[in-house]
Amino acid sequence: MTDRPLDIHMTAICGMGMAPLAVLLSQAGHRVRGSDKAAFPPMSDALAAAGLEITIGFAAENLDPEPDLVIIGNAVSRDNVEAAEVERRGLERISFPEAVSRFFLDGRRSLVVAGTHGKTTTTGMLARALQTAGFDPGYLVGGRVRDLGALAYAGEPPYFAIEGDEYDTAYFDKGPKFLHYRPAAAIVTSLEFDHADIYDDVEQIEGSFRRLVELLPEDGPLVACAEYERVRTLAAGHAAAVTYATGGDADWTLGDIDVSAAGTRAPLVYRGRHEADLELGLLGSMNALNALAVYALGRELGVDGAGMLDGLRGYRGAARRQEILGEARGVVVIDDFAHHPTAVAATVSAVRAAFADRRLVAVFEPRSNTSRRAIFQSQYTDALFGADVVALSEVFRKANDPLTDDEALSPARITEELGHRGVDAFVGAGPDELVDRLTTTLRPNDVALCMSNGDFGNLPRRLLANLEKN
Repeated sequence: MTDRPLDIHMTAICGMGMAPLAVLLSQAGHRVRGSDKAAFPPMSDALAAAGLEITIGFAAENLDPEPDLVIIGNAVSRDNVEAAEVERRGLERISFPEAVSRFFLDGRRSLVVAGTHGKTTTTGMLARALQTAGFDPGYLVGGRVRDLGALAYAGEPPYFAIEGDEYDTAYFDKGPKFLHYRPAAAIVTSLEFDHADIYDDVEQIEGSFRRLVELLPEDGPLVACAEYERVRTLAAGHAAAVTYATGGDADWTLGDIDVSAAGTRAPLVYRGRHEADLELGLLGSMNALNALAVYALGRELGVDGAGMLDGLRGYRGAARRQEILGEARGVVVIDDFAHHPTAVAATVSAVRAAFADRRLVAVFEPRSNTSRRAIFQSQYTDALFGADVVALSEVFRKANDPLTDDEALSPARITEELGHRGVDAFVGAGPDELVDRLTTTLRPNDVALCMSNGDFGNLPRRLLANLEKN
């Protein structure tokens, strides 16, 4: 960590990780400014509240006066005008994960939460549970967590809870972000194929996770979800690993899970012995597993279990993770980040269990670089089968999109297959068409579950507003 305040420019300052980092750096006394192609809430609001200057649009002159340091977001390509100018001038340049490590992880026990699914929710749970157990942890989470009060927080030693992403770091560093986080302990929630734009197969992803585990100290706890064979393999290679799962022979398991509109309850069992009872405001077995991982890690660290349970009991989750936006005309509208078929299936199942007496309408946008491809064509059909009605958006297209029609997921095939299985399903050209159609087809006592890893054209909130007007 530097001893003097720096003048720092951040290229792509409005990113999900970059904006919280900007706020942290400003709070630490550095002079922070930045640019992005656009600015949207909640990140733009957080930056404005911190008094940080955002320049809309990338330009070489954004680097005047010359900063001491430039932090480059991973959405920035080599041909970005600011990236090129940084190289031309020979300015010091680092990535977002490098900056986190450099400025905030010295003297800390870094607790890294990794996995294909559940990272944001679990990291937020971990930070909150540590707070209610008497600590003042630092944290950096890839989403807005209502119970934490800030997008990121420096906190006090010993702990810093951080979401560990397996996606690449920057155009000049193609390794995963989580390799920069100096883990003292880690949770691995899941390991499946994803990020088809940068990984060729699941074996490559497993290799990245193996490198993360190798960074752990020999006695550094690894809390590994035994629901996934590849995670069990990681655990088998680390001396201080403990496993968790819904059931079976894992070290930590859940007893009978009870899901209702009020939340989820389950006994927490350690090696066959009942230890505590989990009460969670979130829905479904996946969230119960996330909470079990947090509790298990805390117990490995010697943290008070009752204090952690208090934090888990009141935890309301991260934005866009089964977030109930409101109810209008008798329709509950939920916004969720699910995009991988495993996460889509778990979310549909959780919402179905919580609202068992209502018609469930699942609305899905194939937007991530994996979901846009036909890799999981049949898996998406299975994942959405638990809904009563399915509304699919056409595959999200990007400017100069390299994805060909032959490579793309086919929403039409999904709706056809669902129809053969007795599920009413239809495709809309995009969020505008879907909002109009859903406004007229939703009826009282429905639940509209909207899922996308992007903004989905603000569909969930527009849908709620339309229902309120009509």
